[in-house]
Amino acid sequence: MSDTKNNRFGFNFKHFKGDLFGGITAGIVALPLALAFGVSSGLGPSAGLYGAIFVSFFAALFGGTNTQISGPTAPMTAVSMVVVAGIIATFDGDVTKALPAILTVFLLAGLMQIGLGFIGLGKYIKYIPYPVVSGFMTAIGVIILVTQILPSVGYYPKEDVEFVKQFKPKAEEVILDNILKDEAGEGILVLEDFKQTITRAESITQNQILKESQTLASKDASGVLGAFKVLPRAIRNTNWLEFLLAIGTIIIIYGFKRITKKVPSTLVALLVMSGVAIGFKLNYRPIEEIPSGLPIPNLGIFTDFSFSSITPFIFTALTLALLGAIDSLLTSVVADNMTKTKHKPNKELIGQGIGNTIGAMFGGIPGAGATIRTVVNINAGGKTKLSGMIAGILLLVILLALGPIASQIPAAVLAGILITVGIGVMDYKGLKAIPYMPKPEVIIMLIVLILSSVWNLVYAVGIGLVIASLMFMKKMGDLTAERSDVKSLIKEKAWADEKNFLTEFAKKVFIKHIKGPLFFGSTSDFQQLAKQIPEEASTIIIRMGRMQYIDQSGLYAMEDVLVDLVKNGKKVLFVNLIKQPKYMLERIDIIPDLVPKEQIFDNFDDCLVWLKNNIENEK
Repeated sequence: MSDTKNNRFGFNFKHFKGDLFGGITAGIVALPLALAFGVSSGLGPSAGLYGAIFVSFFAALFGGTNTQISGPTAPMTAVSMVVVAGIIATFDGDVTKALPAILTVFLLAGLMQIGLGFIGLGKYIKYIPYPVVSGFMTAIGVIILVTQILPSVGYYPKEDVEFVKQFKPKAEEVILDNILKDEAGEGILVLEDFKQTITRAESITQNQILKESQTLASKDASGVLGAFKVLPRAIRNTNWLEFLLAIGTIIIIYGFKRITKKVPSTLVALLVMSGVAIGFKLNYRPIEEIPSGLPIPNLGIFTDFSFSSITPFIFTALTLALLGAIDSLLTSVVADNMTKTKHKPNKELIGQGIGNTIGAMFGGIPGAGATIRTVVNINAGGKTKLSGMIAGILLLVILLALGPIASQIPAAVLAGILITVGIGVMDYKGLKAIPYMPKPEVIIMLIVLILSSVWNLVYAVGIGLVIASLMFMKKMGDLTAERSDVKSLIKEKAWADEKNFLTEFAKKVFIKHIKGPLFFGSTSDFQQLAKQIPEEASTIIIRMGRMQYIDQSGLYAMEDVLVDLVKNGKKVLFVNLIKQPKYMLERIDIIPDLVPKEQIFDNFDDCLVWLKNNIENEK
């Protein structure tokens, strides 16, 4: 038995040196990405760093993949952006007030992941169609790439005075509408007397109107469509210093990889461009300040909990949970291939859920298994769960020791890093295969890609899954129908034991072969059976030895056909009835009400004996 199996948590100190180097290297790679993903999410760099710390440590400790490094990823951050933007909008743009609700959704996603692990969903993730995953991943890349164009040129819509001014009438309308809603809730809104309303309206300040106008401007410029809408203004108002910082970051990231891949190019770009900006005292825009000291739990999750504020985002939380599961388990497969080990999928989901739950309590954004960081860890010598835990601890040390310095990082540098992430996360393999893929799969991929990019990530994936499922069911139905044509014995190729079947029986007997499951996708052809039976046929034999399964739709379709046949005085014989279909037919009394037990045969020879005793006596 191996040492890792003897240890409850799956690690031992025999590999400490390799785990130390692997964890430190992965943590260094994770640092710039964590800061960038935090900014992209809308909650600031500290949220990305907190997420990386807690998800990395606890997902490693409780997970089912020894070498996995977890933390914020591009797909998880893209969906988190939807949650953050949606909830902040309901709180009139106040991030502080919205934060408890946002973190509650993240916490709920973590709890859902734990639940998915306990019910054993890990082994079913592989059934999600590739076109859906491909379209989603490419959309993530498009979203990150397009939305980072604005900060990379130093343009922030809420700071554009002329742009914000356009939303002033709408802002006044929103504020007045909120006053009326508040009064209605307080029971003081009376149509005959608007004195209270007028008093409150007169107390509205210009700062309130400006703040609401900025919120509306930010919302209007958010997402892919919003970014394209304000792109002309952004180009006209380009801050050339910010643009050069972003371009310099991108050039270093791609250029340094050509020199060596042993040192993370994103970290080199972060250090070089930040060093230039700080060293030359350039007038650049820094990222939001990172709080110093140990992370503190956000108790507002519990004290300010409001079910109504998170109800619209329960489905989004489930999407986060499922996306994190897919992301993590795909990375686990990569780790297995590199280390020649086998991960435990359900345990991995539980570990990821615990990491995301604890991360949410401390204000971190959700994360998942990160492929690049996991590969870096393995290549640097990481072998056990200690490596992932060390990566989290390293990020905590960096937070405590270098928080104030990290707060001086230029925002444009992180925008440049995110642009390269967006370009890298796209599924080029799927895009290149478009000319060769079946048209239905191309349609699914493009639908998910377009809807995710310009509308809603969550709904797009749901629609993609529904369409993929319907197309799959149609294909299976078509294949079943091809193998199970409704033809008489004369037209249909006889089975081996039917070759000696007397030809005179063929005029009085109709044989139906069911080859494959009879389910909702294949019932329409079966329903044509009654119409194709010759008038002179008095007996119908249904051979069911190759029908392994029947669902409720197939069951009722068969019942309708049998009722019509029996009503017309025809006898129905079942041959080779398998256990599951027999059980279902007995549940709704098709057996024995429509097909008595004496008309059910284990083999065709027994059926022939019945035919000779009954058909030959008919006039």
